[in-house]
Amino acid sequence: MPARDLSVLMSVILIVAMLIIPFPTWLLSLLIIINISLALLVLLTSMNMQEPLQFSIFPSLLLLLTLFRLGLNVSTTRSILSTGEGGGVVETFGTFVVGGNIIVGLVVFLILVIIQFVVITKGAERVSEVAARFTLDAMPGKQMSIDADLNAGMISEKEARERREKVSREADFYGAMDGASKFVKGDAIAGIIIVLINLIFGIVIGIMQQDMSFAEAGHHFSLLSVGDGIVSQVPALLISTATGIVVTRAASEGNLGSDISSQLLAFPPMLYVAGGTIALLGLFTPINDLVTLPVAAFLIIGGYMANRKPRADEAELQEIEEEIETDEMKSPESVVNLLSVDPIEFEFGYGLIPLADTNQGGDLLDRIVMIRRQLAIEMGLVIPVVRIRDNIQLNPNEYRLKIKGNEMARGELLLDHYLAMSPGIEDDGIEGIDTIEPSFGLPAKWISDEAKEHAEMMGYTVVDPPSVVSTHITEVIKANAHELLGRQETKQLIDHLRESSPILVEEVTPNPLTIGEVQKVLSKLLREKVSIRNLPIIFETLADFGKLSTDTDLLTEYVRQALARQITSQYTVPNESMKVITLSGRVEKLVAEGVQQTEHGNYLSLDPEVSQAILESIANKLEESSLMEQTPIVLCSPAVRMYIRQLSERYFPQVPILSYNELEANVEVQSVGVVNVE
Repeated sequence: MPARDLSVLMSVILIVAMLIIPFPTWLLSLLIIINISLALLVLLTSMNMQEPLQFSIFPSLLLLLTLFRLGLNVSTTRSILSTGEGGGVVETFGTFVVGGNIIVGLVVFLILVIIQFVVITKGAERVSEVAARFTLDAMPGKQMSIDADLNAGMISEKEARERREKVSREADFYGAMDGASKFVKGDAIAGIIIVLINLIFGIVIGIMQQDMSFAEAGHHFSLLSVGDGIVSQVPALLISTATGIVVTRAASEGNLGSDISSQLLAFPPMLYVAGGTIALLGLFTPINDLVTLPVAAFLIIGGYMANRKPRADEAELQEIEEEIETDEMKSPESVVNLLSVDPIEFEFGYGLIPLADTNQGGDLLDRIVMIRRQLAIEMGLVIPVVRIRDNIQLNPNEYRLKIKGNEMARGELLLDHYLAMSPGIEDDGIEGIDTIEPSFGLPAKWISDEAKEHAEMMGYTVVDPPSVVSTHITEVIKANAHELLGRQETKQLIDHLRESSPILVEEVTPNPLTIGEVQKVLSKLLREKVSIRNLPIIFETLADFGKLSTDTDLLTEYVRQALARQITSQYTVPNESMKVITLSGRVEKLVAEGVQQTEHGNYLSLDPEVSQAILESIANKLEESSLMEQTPIVLCSPAVRMYIRQLSERYFPQVPILSYNELEANVEVQSVGVVNVE
């Protein structure tokens, strides 16, 4: 065990021993001097700290020092009453410090007790109580501020963790100080009682056991009792003062000494006023001028010294500050900083603050971290940090999700309810508030906690509000992932791939394909919810076909065919056949003939009536399959796939359009409809 730890343990054992074992008077004197030294050290430490957490052990130390002082009181009381001696320190305080006058000693003792109990201890106790309450009330706001800075990327996760720990430690510290200040209050009361016990029982013992007269016993034990009281109240007063300093220290950049000297002398002219007032007090009152004039001169000279600064340096400093301020005003960054737009923003009304407040059980921040990890695995895209903040312009229970400044989704939550989605058969016994599930647009109800168990028994899918909003966020980000992939993000993906496959990257970019062209291919894949995590296969395909064509639409089709196994597993269910809607030969021929080739790429140009007929036929087949509780896929030939996608994307964005070449040969396909036109 380290020597420091052992010394602390031995000190606690010594305190216990003082309560039981009689100590010789010389040892008591030594312990009393140690007690005064420790109290003085605590006071000086509290004056030199910059913030309370630098002295976080103070509440526990206060308890130990109070116990140590009470142990000394017990030992000195035992020695005074049993032997009539209290040791050299006690006798010195009883004779020399108070001049041997019992009345003066009692008055000094009472003044010390009143100062400690009524003034310092009472004030420190009140400050501790208020600081503890205010610190606890401010914790949610501080936690949200830290989380907002983290989501905005202003601080790292390590810094956020450290700041959260500091906020938690501050709350614990002020809570502990609220209780520790009661020890000081109790110690002052105990000091009065102990002095009375020593005085009364000392006189009784002196008369009855030591054959003293009443006057001798009163004089002797009064001096010892007062000396013991004063010698215990001096360190108690120092500790009480240290307690007041600790709990009243606000945020500061320096210790108490530097703060007092810098802030008290911050206005040198006030020293002139104070010095002049003291001088006039000496001149126009009977107070001796030898007392007032030196003090007045000291204040005036101090004001002159504090006000004497090199004018040249001050002017130069002001000139530099004005120049910097002017440059900042002219700098384009002063305006450009206002133009930045967060990639993803999640805003909510004040009623949904418990979702993000960890102190109220909110886990939204943790869920968003998991969403980013999940989408990185599923989509192969690193989602930017989601900026979370409350917005008083929204309804209390409302939230909205923005992507690059544009609102993409909006919803409403009832935190004290659960969202129940029907299995298809409505139950009139389930009472709730009708609503629409925000992620997939399904009819649902907000039900109370009491109805949750009954709804689950009836087959309803019951989801809590945090899961509702996290699912909504996930689906919206998935649907708009292609908007989050820019050239900068593409370069980061390429740099990551370069670490493992440098030759593959060199063969694709910057020649024959630029980063912008690679970004367009990846964005088109994400737009149709095809994961780009398998970058090696994507770049292998781009390396093979990038030399033949730089048409990003055509390159995307080649990449999709290379990802056939991935796409097949994405849309197939084990032990079930794939339900598809196919295109008739006539429709495919019409689409193929409607493709126009230009130097800027190919595009579909169909007669509006033909386009409308094809879309109506697709809609009819989708409606028929929905009645069969199936989610079919539109399957067509590779030559027309991307044009069918372009034609139907605006009307059926969620319907997958696949080509025959994007399916594995061993997949069982079942046609549930054929798209045809008259």
